[in-house]
Amino acid sequence: MAGILVYSDKTSYALELITAAQLIAKDMGLPVQVVSINHVEQATELAKRVDTYKIDNAAINLADTAAVASALKQAANQLSANIVLLSSNRRGREIAGRLAQSLNAGCLSDVNSLKVNSGKIECLRNALGGATVANQVIEVENQVITIMPKVFEQAAEAGGCRLSELVVEVKAGLKVLEVKVKGGDSVDIEAAEILVAVGQGMENQGDLAKVEAIAKALGGEVACTKPVSTDKKWLSQERIIGLSGKKCKPSLAILMGISGQVQFTVGIRDAKTIVVINNDENADIMKMADYAMVADLEDAIPELLKCLG
Repeated sequence: MAGILVYSDKTSYALELITAAQLIAKDMGLPVQVVSINHVEQATELAKRVDTYKIDNAAINLADTAAVASALKQAANQLSANIVLLSSNRRGREIAGRLAQSLNAGCLSDVNSLKVNSGKIECLRNALGGATVANQVIEVENQVITIMPKVFEQAAEAGGCRLSELVVEVKAGLKVLEVKVKGGDSVDIEAAEILVAVGQGMENQGDLAKVEAIAKALGGEVACTKPVSTDKKWLSQERIIGLSGKKCKPSLAILMGISGQVQFTVGIRDAKTIVVINNDENADIMKMADYAMVADLEDAIPELLKCLG
């Protein structure tokens, strides 16, 4: 018997993965089951959508991806699941590699779209540094797939789902000696519905305060291209959009002084509405704009802030 197993330590991601699993299950006629590890509240929430198995094991530290992968391997075997869907965040991708190896499975990561065709799951992924999109399938029976956040909507509640216990045996690999709060910037730009992103076209660091005010007035967050963070060091790496940062899908993205290199655009092209402000009408970023303004940032930013104020 075959089936689909879903896991993510983040509840919102798990809910999105359930939607992806249900899409696959509809065409392949497979059962969908989800696992929650040491997270009672999450298990209760997931069980409102699909049959859920709760693993309660003090030996499993969620930061220990080897232990999590071991637990998921046992869960897949016990539940007869040959397809495992994980979230394509840092932890999910690491778990995927370990799990695929232990299950002798094929593995695809960073999938941003999928469909079933002739009994095979076709996955779309960015390739060649984001310059193109590859359509790929896993030919073997056992499959591990990581899906980018916000590709699918969160699954709606459904009746008749079960919450059951699942027992696994895992040896503790990590011993926690101390827990410290992460210093610096803890913003989650992937979750933001509105983003105001700046690039190297912003020449004056002092304008950042005005950009932050614009974002605040809109109820959004400030983000940036990689050089603004790593070269100029104006903003933290948590705010980078693109191949070297995060893939975001906000309702509104305002892009200021950004040229439009593919390394950046792959991280924002799925935004519902894109507004571009640039002094070069021929900049590549203009090609993806829903609304474009050709203007110098030093003129446009104060005017925009004035309108919002």
